[in-house]
Amino acid sequence: MGAGHAHKLYRHGHSPVHELPPHCKLAAVFCFVIVVVSTPREAVWSFALYGVLLAAVAAVARIPVGFLLRRLLIEIPFVAFALLMPFVVPGHQVRYLGLSLSVPGLWGAWNVLAKGTLGVCASVILASTTELRSLLLGLQRLRLPSLLVQIASFMIRYGDVITDEMRRMSIARRSRGFEARGVRHWGVLAKSAGALFIRSYERGERVHLAMVSRGYAGTMPVIDEVTASRAQWTRAAALPLSALAVCLLGWTL
Repeated sequence: MGAGHAHKLYRHGHSPVHELPPHCKLAAVFCFVIVVVSTPREAVWSFALYGVLLAAVAAVARIPVGFLLRRLLIEIPFVAFALLMPFVVPGHQVRYLGLSLSVPGLWGAWNVLAKGTLGVCASVILASTTELRSLLLGLQRLRLPSLLVQIASFMIRYGDVITDEMRRMSIARRSRGFEARGVRHWGVLAKSAGALFIRSYERGERVHLAMVSRGYAGTMPVIDEVTASRAQWTRAAALPLSALAVCLLGWTL
């Protein structure tokens, strides 16, 4: 796996969370999310404890609250969907502030918001403490199919290239006096999107030919071998095991 670059989601640091091997953190977050999803929605207190666990991890990783909250804005579309559920899900109705709300819809909205927010928060903490290149090495260490790891690697590497191409095309349009102000300009934007697709496809072909000419045979070389000690696995397992204990209490109480 070649050298990567730091992403804006990553926050450089030297905390115990940063120092954990990437595959340990990936496994811990995956198990944590599975436990959260398995928790009954009626156990409201369980989700509060999950939030406390994530807050403790963020504190150990020295991630500022503002940094974390700004990255949670990606969840806004799911919040909008959840807010509609009390109005569209059929079932027993209750009146609140003059509104007729569905009880199953309210529980469904709570389920989406609670579990979705915890999952996104865990993912943001993972991305904030692990470089993208390390994440790819961790996925490879966890025996994710090599082809999927390569696709993710190329997406990360050339996503910025495509974004820069879009920026140059936008500057070229504006320099010719074009401003998208209504439906009548959608045709120009559609042609720009088509041109961007063709340029990206051609660039991909040139990159592939360059890789083949340098000996690429379907697999990427691994420069760094990521290993983890038993102590590191134990520290990484603290979060999902604590969450599992909370989940079991949620099902029994």
